[in-house]
Amino acid sequence: MSGISKIQRRKSVTKRRFSIGRRLTSVFLIVAFVVLSSSVATEDSAEQKVEISMSARATLAFCEDSSIEVGAAELVERASDEGVKLVDVYIRVRGLAEEAGLHAVHIHETGSCDPCSAAGGHFDPGPHGHTNPDGNHPFHSGDLVNIEVDEEGNGDLKTITSRLTLSPGPLSIFDKDGASLIIHVDPDTYCPGGEEAGCAGGARLACGVFEVQEES
Repeated sequence: MSGISKIQRRKSVTKRRFSIGRRLTSVFLIVAFVVLSSSVATEDSAEQKVEISMSARATLAFCEDSSIEVGAAELVERASDEGVKLVDVYIRVRGLAEEAGLHAVHIHETGSCDPCSAAGGHFDPGPHGHTNPDGNHPFHSGDLVNIEVDEEGNGDLKTITSRLTLSPGPLSIFDKDGASLIIHVDPDTYCPGGEEAGCAGGARLACGVFEVQEES
């Protein structure tokens, strides 16, 4: 009987140890989650406190009829931990039901949309700038990713670029002739085969000239 009692006691001790270990593991996971959540919240809070250097906005209108507005684009410049200026890009279009699908988006070298061809080539400053839309693509400073328009004609794009700035400097879009944003009729294939007519989106669908937004 004493042998059986010892076995039972051992089992009881083992169960208690397992129960305690499981509780400790649960506590550890809860504490870890709380610490992680706190860290993420702190990071989010820090991101929200990032000082915005400048912002710019462009009202987008059809190239075929500039009296019809189809959306807007906003650029927001901010600093980064590495000292490189980052620009958040926000684009929203509406009323393009007949244009459902992917469309190329680029920042062009001239701030003019009258006509849309006046926007010139892709923004690409510097001693070796090459603004030809279908040449040196997708390596231009103004090259962005496609925007997708749904069946209802709505499209939204949010992306980030470090290839340009709003504030003064060698990459600023606010040089002597400004800059504009063009949405193209076709998708951007990013020209994997090199220079090829139409590979960067072809004809121009909508255009808007960027203007600096005053601080409120």
